[in-house]
Parts: sequence; structure tokens; C-alpha cells
Amino acid sequence: MTAPTFSAAPAPATATATATELPTALRDRAVWIFDLDNTLYPASCNLFAQVDRRINEFIAAHFNIGMDEARVRQKQFFRDYGTTLRGLMSEHDVDPVAYMDYVHDIDVTGVQPSAQLADALDRLPGRKIIYTNGSVRHAENVAGRLGIIDRFEAVFDITAAGYVPKPDPRPYASLVERHGVNPADACMVEDIARNLAPAHALGMTTVWVRGEQEYEKAGVGAGVHIDHTVDDLPSWLAAVAGL
Repeated sequence: MTAPTFSAAPAPATATATATELPTALRDRAVWIFDLDNTLYPASCNLFAQVDRRINEFIAAHFNIGMDEARVRQKQFFRDYGTTLRGLMSEHDVDPVAYMDYVHDIDVTGVQPSAQLADALDRLPGRKIIYTNGSVRHAENVAGRLGIIDRFEAVFDITAAGYVPKPDPRPYASLVERHGVNPADACMVEDIARNLAPAHALGMTTVWVRGEQEYEKAGVGAGVHIDHTVDDLPSWLAAVAGL
């Protein structure tokens, strides 16, 4: 097996885990919390591009405007509220169920089953939870396509979060309470760096699956809320699990 690529992100001198210590340091975490999109599957699958297009189609139809104007509005909602849905609900009382059903009606066949990821999750001790700004249905479709949905005990989705998206700290606290998570014994894995800040504040170990989009990288180097950076999640988890 090709050696996984991972590194310790910038951290204070008191950090307790280095890249070489990482597999043994994290192997016995009691809870693993995984983001879904562009984290459990690679961004190259282009699912988010489909979702993004559906979001703009929804906005264009709802406001009876062109796609260019819809994209401008979508970016403004995302910037101001953290998700487009939150902006649509707050400013225009959009039905969240209708919105989620529409934007997640996508083709997931570009996602290939990952035996390496499935094996690593099987061997990795601890409970496993998906935490997504999307819906349970979307998580089940995608994780089912990956062949890993049965490795997770729960999906904490945007509905469970009261339609309050990451990185607002409130749903992180709700997840911890609802699922009995001890943050000091938990690890959160995400592709959007700023979404790790609330997890770090609660005391979780944080792992950033390195992304190249500006919204994914925003905040990197501005603080110490990223404990570890990963380029290949299945290989990295396999190393943590001792495969």
C-alpha cells in the first residue's frame, strides 16, 4: 500500500501529536465525526457541482430570474448565512423540505465504492457519525453508493441541527448532547477548514481533508483549530486503523 500523505497543521509548541505519532495517537478515539461532501468521497466526483447547479435552478425558479442573477443571490446567501438554505428561510420563508428534496436530486453514480475506506472504518475503533449541512436522504444516497452507510450509527443533518448550518457553534453542541459525545475523546474530519473551529473549541481533535477551493481553505493558517491535515482520507484512516 502506498504510504498515506498526512501532516500536522500549524499548532502551538504544546501539541501532543505529530505526524509520525498520529496513527497510534488517534486509534482509540471513542467517537469519529465525519463531514460528508468532499470528505468521505473526493471532490473530483463533482457531486457538489451538481448540487450547486440545482441550488441556482431552484433560486431562479423561485424568484423568476435568470441563472446569472440566481448565482449572485446564492453566493450572497452563502456568505451571509453559511448556507443558501438558511438565507432563503430567513429572508423569504422558503420551505426547507422542498428545497432539500430539489437540490439533492442528483446523479451519484460518479461516486465509486471504496473498499479501502470501508475496511478502514471497520477496523477503526469507536462510534462513527456523519455530520452534514445536507439531508439524511442525501447522506444515505452517497454513503450507500460508497458502500459505507452501515458503518455509521447516525446521521446528524441540517434538520437535526434546526436548519442552523456549520460553522455556527450551536448545532455542534446539540450533536454532542444528543449523541452523548465526550469532545475530549472525539475526532472531527472536514474539508471546510472553518467548520473545524467550533469542534476545536469544544475540545475535539480536528482533521482537515485538504481542499483547493477558496471556501475550503478560508481560515487555514489564521489559527490553531486544525490539528492535522490529510490529502488522502482512505489511506490516512487505514494508517490510523493499523491496516
